[in-house]
Amino acid sequence: MNRKVTIIGAGNVGSTIAYTLAVSDAVNEILLIDLNSDKALGEAMDIDQGTVFCEPVTVRSGDYSDAAGSDIVIITSGVARRPGQSRLDLAQTNVDILKDITPKITEYAPDAVYIIVSNPVDVLTYVFCKISGIPESRVIGSGTILDTARLRSYIASHFSVNKTNVHSYVFGEHGDSMFIPWSVARLSSIDLVRYNNTYLRNKETEPLDFDAAFEFIRTSGAQVIEHKGSTFYAVAISAAHICKCIFSGTDTVLT
Repeated sequence: MNRKVTIIGAGNVGSTIAYTLAVSDAVNEILLIDLNSDKALGEAMDIDQGTVFCEPVTVRSGDYSDAAGSDIVIITSGVARRPGQSRLDLAQTNVDILKDITPKITEYAPDAVYIIVSNPVDVLTYVFCKISGIPESRVIGSGTILDTARLRSYIASHFSVNKTNVHSYVFGEHGDSMFIPWSVARLSSIDLVRYNNTYLRNKETEPLDFDAAFEFIRTSGAQVIEHKGSTFYAVAISAAHICKCIFSGTDTVLT
């Protein structure tokens, strides 16, 4: 079965999603589309030339008409957040970009599942639902899946356990108003709050500071931007994970 993913935007996020999908064995065909066609071509060539060592997959660039037959379309286009900016600061500019893109891609890929990654992702997902004509059941915002991954990684590091044994979530907007429902957090099957307050006996491990954990998650993206200028690896892995869940039919729950 052919599994085709079109990615709109060949910047850091879009090209890294393409690379992650190419080496994940989850897809057979990846199409990159960007206003800067030379950039899209270069990124596609660079990734495709290494896929000789992967399961069969084709990575190429093209225009909107080439997106026909796409199973999933991932939208990453928009201006990136700069140091000191909130995600909401990008709203109007990226809404305008989305309004330009939407009719061009939906004309050729009306049956695809759409994943919105561009920020502010919740606002743009709402706008896409309103203007695209695509049923809401086939529109997914990446939401707080990245924040949830950051939280699980933080907890796992603190308690020195495998990340897959941490079951916790970040809810709400992917932005400053996100929140952590600690009441449903678990270490394996153990209630995290109870473990932290009652069962913790190893003196080498300090109890988890819930406020510090939340502050780290809330500001983590800004910290990465401050250090290296932009974030793209973790969000690319998160977006690729959504694709893998869709294609494999795992019926998993994502935030």
